[in-house]
Amino acid sequence: MTEFGEDTGLLRRAEDTGRVTYMELFFDLVYVLAVTQLTELLLRHLSVAGALQTLLLLLALWWAWVDTAWVTNWFAPDRASVRLMLITVMLLALVMAATLPEAYGGRGLAFAGAYAANQVGRTAFAVTALRRQPRLRRNFERILVWKGVAAALWLAGGFASGTTRVALWSIAVVFEYTAAAVGFYSPGLGRSTTEDWMISGGHLAERCQLFLIVALGESILITGTVFGASTINVAVVAAFVSAFAGSVALWWVYFDRSADAASAIIDRSADPGRLGRSAYTYGHIPMVAGVIVAAVGDELIIAHPGGHSSTATVATVLGGPALFLGGHLLFKRSVFGVLSPSRLAGLVALAVLVPFSLILPPLGTVHSGHSRGGRGVRLGHRVCAPRHSPLRWTLVTLLLFPK
Repeated sequence: MTEFGEDTGLLRRAEDTGRVTYMELFFDLVYVLAVTQLTELLLRHLSVAGALQTLLLLLALWWAWVDTAWVTNWFAPDRASVRLMLITVMLLALVMAATLPEAYGGRGLAFAGAYAANQVGRTAFAVTALRRQPRLRRNFERILVWKGVAAALWLAGGFASGTTRVALWSIAVVFEYTAAAVGFYSPGLGRSTTEDWMISGGHLAERCQLFLIVALGESILITGTVFGASTINVAVVAAFVSAFAGSVALWWVYFDRSADAASAIIDRSADPGRLGRSAYTYGHIPMVAGVIVAAVGDELIIAHPGGHSSTATVATVLGGPALFLGGHLLFKRSVFGVLSPSRLAGLVALAVLVPFSLILPPLGTVHSGHSRGGRGVRLGHRVCAPRHSPLRWTLVTLLLFPK
């Protein structure tokens, strides 16, 4: 970081590289709305097509956010021009979040225009500001080429409609997600390597951790809102407690041990850009998706705790923790180089519960799903097997003591 920060007042100083600023925390507030909108979109379109369309928008929103997290790893958010850039990007992100529910309808062009302006504008700012930093400037010049092509695809999709819009936006997302993997190779400009991305690993780790907190906070917000609007009875209260316990379990899985340990590893890494790309830029996507899907499941079981579980309820109540555990499994593999036995055991347990959950009432499903998905953190009271089943306690033991 010091080699990039010696010649310009816009870049972070060496002693300031690991600090998350108040401006960055303020910036994240827009994404509280964005995550809420994604959750509501999925809830209104509980189908395979609806899930895929929600995923497409999640990938766009995550990329817009994580690109900004990388930029603020180099640029100092407390500098006036950087702060103004972030406020502009924040406004564009707010437009994206506000228009998200109708992104596949009448507001698709507004969503696409805000996204394109966000991605191209932020990158162009970096290129302009790095006139005396040829190595880092060349990296952003390559990025700008890819952002420009992706922006054209997004705007074309905004002018189109129906399946054509979805197809063009899907191509744009694949294009952008491929860009970092191939080092933003551009004819005449070459290719970036992860050694070019000399970042503060601890800063990027904390930024991604904070985004997970934002997603979990939105989950708790939905739990409280739906509970407050429900007729209070024993089943609803039990569903409410289970939903809250599920959010706690997901937090526990990530933050109990591995979050700090992973931060320390990337902060000491000789190649933090590689870990930043694999473990944080890509690796956190399934976990964020898992929190959103689990929040939909929580809303469903609080609103309808009795009766038979629908396929959509089972898919969200069990699928959310499964996505989170799968993402955390890949995250730990990227950082620590091992496959976590406890995460694998949790995924197997959730898969085993699927056929039983289709005949259980929703409340039974949420107890079983959260107790298994959250490492059995003393959350489940009654699950598919009897209370004292050896299988149940074997699974709880495997999940409670990760390796």
